[in-house]
Amino acid sequence: MAHPSTHPWKVFLIFLRLGLTSFGGPIAHLGYFRQEFVTRRRWLSERSYAELVALCQFLPGPASSQVGIALGLSRAGYGGAAAAWAGFTLPSAIALILFALGLAHYGAVIPTGALHGLKVVAVAVVAQAVWGMARNLCRGVARFTLMLIAAGVALLEPSAWGQVGVIIAASVAGLLLFKLEPGAEHDALPIAINRRAGALWLGLFVIALVGLPVLVNWLPNPTLALVDAFYRTGSLVFGGGHVVLPLLQADVVAPQWVSNDVFLAGYGATQAVPGPLFTFAAFLGASMNHAPTGWLGGTVGLLAIFAPSFLLLFGALPFWASLRRSPRTQAALAGVNAAVVGLLLAALYQPVWTSAIFTALDFSLAVVALTSLMVWRLPPWLVVAGCGVLGGLLG
Repeated sequence: MAHPSTHPWKVFLIFLRLGLTSFGGPIAHLGYFRQEFVTRRRWLSERSYAELVALCQFLPGPASSQVGIALGLSRAGYGGAAAAWAGFTLPSAIALILFALGLAHYGAVIPTGALHGLKVVAVAVVAQAVWGMARNLCRGVARFTLMLIAAGVALLEPSAWGQVGVIIAASVAGLLLFKLEPGAEHDALPIAINRRAGALWLGLFVIALVGLPVLVNWLPNPTLALVDAFYRTGSLVFGGGHVVLPLLQADVVAPQWVSNDVFLAGYGATQAVPGPLFTFAAFLGASMNHAPTGWLGGTVGLLAIFAPSFLLLFGALPFWASLRRSPRTQAALAGVNAAVVGLLLAALYQPVWTSAIFTALDFSLAVVALTSLMVWRLPPWLVVAGCGVLGGLLG
């Protein structure tokens, strides 16, 4: 599995540079990775990279982070996988924990208008994500209808388990509704994990997913509850990093672990940092109204939400070739993808819109932010900073 010429420390430094400079969200991250590892370093072929991206888009979790983990795995084994993740993730996670601590200690001196501006920009960011994902994943009447049904159910039953039910039902609907052709032939991935090891990783994933809620019920503990909530979210997020929004909102705002205002301000700030959107979990962990909080809470939240990505990726790699060719697998995934757009559409209304848009001025600022992202193609960090400043001035 390991490449003899690559040390995990070298992998870490390569991904640290990417973690400090990779703005623009998961699609942009995949472009940065292709340029760095296919074109420049030639770690793998174009077709192998495309196959790796397809696998990581098939799995729940943050696709760009999983591609990075797999690239590290291919060059330096499991140590390389951990090094790649740490380099790409830590810059934004540290920045967001510092923001959470600043909000907790100096929130009173931060203009309320600036925080409101961050909530308004979240409306634009989520609207852009819904539009882009719907165009790609909800083509045709059946998929569009499935998206609308999922959105309606999510609004009527906004709990985390309600959203899990939507995803499961959508996979069954996909099997019944969609008839897809077998996948084309493809290059093998340059990663050697045998099926026995893959089955072990998948078993650990399932044990944690099923066992953590039981353990929390037997041994009520705030740290264990935090791990359970974030691990479950990391296990069920299909379709991109933005879909963490409805799942985490149900898990941390509903039980009042984090206030809705802080939640949305943090989500807005997450758009302004490089690296994966899943580092939003570090902000939330550091913002908890109960222990663990601060640096410990941020670290626990970060590790818990990313743990399923490692387990699923390591577990799926040996079985990917057969899954890739299965029309039934592809049909079920088509149903799931349509449903997760519906979940994000529901989140766009509640809590994002209802918590941020109160006046014509709020609506106007959201429209300007959305236009800046979709028409003028300004970088997200600049739009976020601009909304914060405008919110502070207008507030």
